[in-house]
Amino acid sequence: MSTFRTSQNQANPNKLNNILSTLIFILILNVTIQIWLLYASLNNALDNNKEILIPAFIASLILFLIGFAWLYYLPTGNKRQK
Repeated sequence: MSTFRTSQNQANPNKLNNILSTLIFILILNVTIQIWLLYASLNNALDNNKEILIPAFIASLILFLIGFAWLYYLPTGNKRQK
């Protein structure tokens, strides 16, 4: 029985392109949300509103872990057999 990872490595170029495009879009969206969280928490910290710092850090950490987990699904491409 094959797993998702081994079957996606043997995919045709169109499928690999779709997988990579989706992963890149999700990772860019993830980083954009993290930048927004950083901007919001810095603005609140400068206004002496400390209650947003811990929830923003936790949300950013969760988004980082999600983005790191998405790297598992990156295909390695078609390998040449010798």
